[in-house]
Amino acid sequence: MAENAILKGNIHMRKQLSNMLIAAGLLAGALSAACAAEAGKIVFVTGQVRVADHAAALDGTVREGDELSTGADGYIYVKTVDQGFLVLRPSSKARIVTYHIDDKNPANTRVKLELLNGVARSISGTGVKRARQNFRFNTPVAAIGVRGTDFVVYTDDKTSRVTVVSGGVVVSGFAGGCGPEGGGPCEGGGSRELFAGQAGMMLQVERGQTNPQLMRGQTLSPSEHGAPARPDEPIGKIGPSGNAGTEVNLDAQKSVNVLTGNKQVNQSLTPPPPDMKPPPEVVVVPPLVDPVVPAGPAPLPPVVTPGPKEVIWGRYAAIAGAGVDTKVRDELATGKYDNPTLLGGYQIARLSSTAYVAPREGTAAFVLTGSDATLQRSGRSLVPAAVQDAKLTVDFGARTFQTGLTVVGDGVSVPFNVSGNVTKLGELVNTTLLTDTRIKGYLGGANVEEAAYLFQYKGTSVTINGATTWRR
Repeated sequence: MAENAILKGNIHMRKQLSNMLIAAGLLAGALSAACAAEAGKIVFVTGQVRVADHAAALDGTVREGDELSTGADGYIYVKTVDQGFLVLRPSSKARIVTYHIDDKNPANTRVKLELLNGVARSISGTGVKRARQNFRFNTPVAAIGVRGTDFVVYTDDKTSRVTVVSGGVVVSGFAGGCGPEGGGPCEGGGSRELFAGQAGMMLQVERGQTNPQLMRGQTLSPSEHGAPARPDEPIGKIGPSGNAGTEVNLDAQKSVNVLTGNKQVNQSLTPPPPDMKPPPEVVVVPPLVDPVVPAGPAPLPPVVTPGPKEVIWGRYAAIAGAGVDTKVRDELATGKYDNPTLLGGYQIARLSSTAYVAPREGTAAFVLTGSDATLQRSGRSLVPAAVQDAKLTVDFGARTFQTGLTVVGDGVSVPFNVSGNVTKLGELVNTTLLTDTRIKGYLGGANVEEAAYLFQYKGTSVTINGATTWRR
């Protein structure tokens, strides 16, 4: 009897100990999850989406170590703690390996993301931009680093393809010193860079391939793999019939998935905020003397290209031996364009039916695709000139722009640099209080991928005028 009692007591004690160990394990797991650093918040979700072991919910927290997966109809937008974005499109799976941002000491920042399969878009936040050397985006076959970037990736277990929306990336296949366990970009003989200015291009990496291939082809792009971008990804687009109704401010728009039968419907809980006031004027003070330096070799003839599809420009007068742009003149006569703006022998106008819708944050770099310019030195005739070293960047959050170029002709080189504001209508307006430097132009396109402007500088010894077309 006594032995039976002792035996029963031992069994009871074992059960209690087992239950305590299980409870301790569960508590340790809960504490571990609670201690994992926050990577970001879910600002949009629709369709079948899971984060870690639960269904994704609006305003939910995404932490280091979490795996994100989407079904055939699933989309999720995560706004990271440093104001960047991770977008996961349908039938995709990704993991937040590390997301540690140290604002006081950027050298301690560590960010590592993995796309296991499907399509994702990554927009660098402020912390990543300050510590690009510590950012890594892995796929099963390649390592991706950034140059301050917005890029899209498609991958399966054999092939990865990367396109760039703005900025640039450096891509390398896993080989040699570049392995998936590393952090930061793999740079060296086996890596290759891609920038937004290389329109229509992408980098492709096959399993076992060291050097990425630079390829062209819309049908191979990440967005063409059955997972297109929604119209409300973090960039404005023109809505139906040209209405500017699909601009999305992911800070303010709160959407929730409401189950209706077997369908999920997004409902807006909070209306977008009113437009912010434009930023204060930026004053550009020109140098006290004309910025003229001796030119190098004689420039090539200027490139004469009509503006982008929403904006057209051309010569309205015969200048520097060139005639009126009759094609532009005839287009303006159709009445489809706003009243043209004139500057230095050129005119520019935008389609009346278009609406300007831009993202509320982020920056974009544009590349020059067409130009025409003239130069006149004091006491000399007006001559055709070339545009060189052109740059244009736009800060959508601040609604400002910066641009610079050099006009070369008649033995001299004249730099032209202007900062200004972008109006609510997408107009580029320089804010200098002086009248010797002027610019008139527009941003345009469904994704604000187009720009065009006229420019003028009047100095005591030289005058330049011209027109430019840009894309990103």
